Amino acid sequence: MPTKKTRIKDIAEKAGVSIGTIDRVLHNRGEVKAETREKVLKIAKQMNYQPNIAARALKSPTSYKIAVMIPQSSGNNHFWNMHPLGIEQALETVAPFIVKVNYFNYEMHSAMDFMKNASQLVEWKPDGVILAPILKNETLELCHKLDDMNIPYAFIDTNIQNTNALTFIGEDGRKGGRVAASIMDVGVDTEKDILIVNIAKDLDNVIHLNLRNQGFMSYFMDSGKNKGLKISVEVPSGDKKGIYSKLDTVFNNNKNIGGIMVSSARTFVIAEYLKDRKLEDKFLIGYEVFEKNAQYLEDGIIDFLISQRPIDQAEKTFKRLFSYLVHHTVPEKMEFQPIDIINRENLFI
Repeated sequence: MPTKKTRIKDIAEKAGVSIGTIDRVLHNRGEVKAETREKVLKIAKQMNYQPNIAARALKSPTSYKIAVMIPQSSGNNHFWNMHPLGIEQALETVAPFIVKVNYFNYEMHSAMDFMKNASQLVEWKPDGVILAPILKNETLELCHKLDDMNIPYAFIDTNIQNTNALTFIGEDGRKGGRVAASIMDVGVDTEKDILIVNIAKDLDNVIHLNLRNQGFMSYFMDSGKNKGLKISVEVPSGDKKGIYSKLDTVFNNNKNIGGIMVSSARTFVIAEYLKDRKLEDKFLIGYEVFEKNAQYLEDGIIDFLISQRPIDQAEKTFKRLFSYLVHHTVPEKMEFQPIDIINRENLFI
């Protein structure tokens, strides 16, 4: 007995949308939200809708160049190694289109290296760009060039307001800082001082760290119970000797420190210092779950980590940009990632 052929009406009923929406998705006849488009295509594939969806949706060109400009991982900080995993997952879903991805990895704290990679990116003339705009001033310069070339770009991890970025997918930095502060407020005695450590060469130019700091401080100004000093220190990313010397000075001059918030993913650097200096009793909070941070979390030196799901973030960003290039689907301007709170009990790495 022949199998019943799937109709557009069948897909519409299962997806919970109108027949018109199904038609626009399958035939590229208008704008549809990215989430709806993905849902419809997935259901159509599950129901074995014929003719082939990808072939019906196929438009010229059939190949695309996407540039990914993110910081390079350094030392034991593997946070930026996680984003390519998400992009690889997204790449598996775009067949039969041919997509060439080229990575331009810059040294996070080097404006010169950022601009060098930016020049190479522009010369490559991609169809679209995924960009982690860690360095504000240099990013704005690159964005102006991309605007002039009519190349769409999407921000990942960090957002810059008042640009023509297609979308931003990542953490709400201020809320991430407030979450860290609320945990700190519970974990540290009300009379103890709190140290805020920023591992950056030029803090004023690093957007996401500033937003976390602003959120952290705003919590204590609004409703925090802790009455101790909030001591902020900038530690230039350098050798171990320099970092230890800086922190030794801070702790020698401030004997009442009970908690530490590290505003970046390099929380393990401070955890290592606390272990070496026999200061494991300090309440330590930082950001992002990867092997080095996870180890200190398991050891009990880091108490909590806050994560923005970098793999999921990168996969979403690629899909939103690709959908825009192929289907002209305009994504939401801002898409905040969930803020995960990780301790030893729910560590999943």
